[in-house]
Amino acid sequence: MWTPDNQPRFVTSDFDFFLPLDAKNLVNAWTACEAMKLDLWLGNEPLDRPRDLWLAERMIERRALTRVSGPNDLLLDLTLVMKGFDFDTVWKDRRDFVIDGVPLATAQLQHIIESKQAAGRLKDQLFLTTHLDALQELLKKPESD
Repeated sequence: MWTPDNQPRFVTSDFDFFLPLDAKNLVNAWTACEAMKLDLWLGNEPLDRPRDLWLAERMIERRALTRVSGPNDLLLDLTLVMKGFDFDTVWKDRRDFVIDGVPLATAQLQHIIESKQAAGRLKDQLFLTTHLDALQELLKKPESD
């Protein structure tokens, strides 16, 4: 798939929000999701309550993922792990985009690719193989584009 300005478009079934290992921040993320009437999951079960600092600290200890679901098949993961990277490195090297006037911080493409390679999951290998040419072209582009 390609965008109107002839850039590759990658379709994903979910969005990953990489969070720091900070219990207060995780509670704030849960609270924001709840305020938007989104459902929070741990595996195949609803995330336990109370969703407090104690629970957040246990989630951080285990690097557990919170799956968030909502209307229109919205799926996002509040993840505490990006294979091969720590949060501070990814945040320091992030790239900011503005979408509909809203700033969105994203990991550098090179970090995403390296993390997918390090994870070694079949779905990541398939993505990297399928989109190899487009990813190589994007990596060649200057940062200002």
